[in-house]
Amino acid sequence: MSDTGNLLTPEEIEALSAGVADGSVEVDTGFNLNARVAKHDLASEDSSVGINLSAIDMINERFVRLFRLGLLEVLRTSPRINPARSQLIKFRDYMKLLRAPLSVNVVRMNPLRGFSMAVIEPTVVFSALDNFFGGFGRGVGQLPPGRLFTPTESRIIKMMLDVLFRSLQDAWSPLMDVDFEVASSEINPQFAQIADENDLVILNRFEVESGSDSKGLVDIVHPYGSLKPIRDLLRSRVQTGDGNEESERLWRQELFSAVGDSTLEMTVLLGKVQTTLKRFTDLRQGDVLYLRKPEHVRVLIDDIPAYEAQVGRAGPSKAIRIDRTIKPEQ
Repeated sequence: MSDTGNLLTPEEIEALSAGVADGSVEVDTGFNLNARVAKHDLASEDSSVGINLSAIDMINERFVRLFRLGLLEVLRTSPRINPARSQLIKFRDYMKLLRAPLSVNVVRMNPLRGFSMAVIEPTVVFSALDNFFGGFGRGVGQLPPGRLFTPTESRIIKMMLDVLFRSLQDAWSPLMDVDFEVASSEINPQFAQIADENDLVILNRFEVESGSDSKGLVDIVHPYGSLKPIRDLLRSRVQTGDGNEESERLWRQELFSAVGDSTLEMTVLLGKVQTTLKRFTDLRQGDVLYLRKPEHVRVLIDDIPAYEAQVGRAGPSKAIRIDRTIKPEQ
């Protein structure tokens, strides 16, 4: 051992390596040698255990319907909104997709931790502005990077954000109650840092189309870490209705009652006789056909085999007793 007390000398390291190589030094010693372990890097995000993006897509579908109706009510415009599938990407890669100027809004999504981001392209803003003042929703081309939004344009953005947050709140309500609070607004996305460059974010992108020549994007970005605590909720089934269980129960009862009143034709097939066409055409009144009674008869519902039964009598009436159900594959 060297004088430092905690480092091995080169000679000691060489002797230890030689002992391991020739087997004189045991290496399979210690505790929990048979334990199964998985390598995990604490410095990186782990998306393998993660978030059910299909649940996020269901939330986005409800959001699109609500957002479109909200814009029609407030801004007198009813654009076509096409949602894309949610993506899990690095924040650095997402920032490369953005070009200033944009309406970049950093929001707190209570009670979740961290900050989310709502990004609206200028084309969407100018199209809504044109519709609001009686136009046809014409968009605008690429603006200079340093161009600021005017007070009127900022007011339109504020109205759009109110509709957006209200629609998101209603869309998330079957899963959990959320509230949105704007922390800051920028035109340059570089000043809106909601995550580190290598952190994962969930990108929800919506294409807003107001006319044949007016298309823009609205992005809602959540840090992966902010939704990770509720991943169990997102894995579970997300309701697709309005969350009113009583109305769904009544709807099921009414549907069952309506189906139960429908009429079906039931036929009991006692047997079959195989013959030729000539013998069939030669049959006359009084001829007798000999039929062997089977052990079970077949019950047909709308010509589809449904049951096997036995023929008998119940009081003065003929009757059948159902013995088993015929499966569709049979």
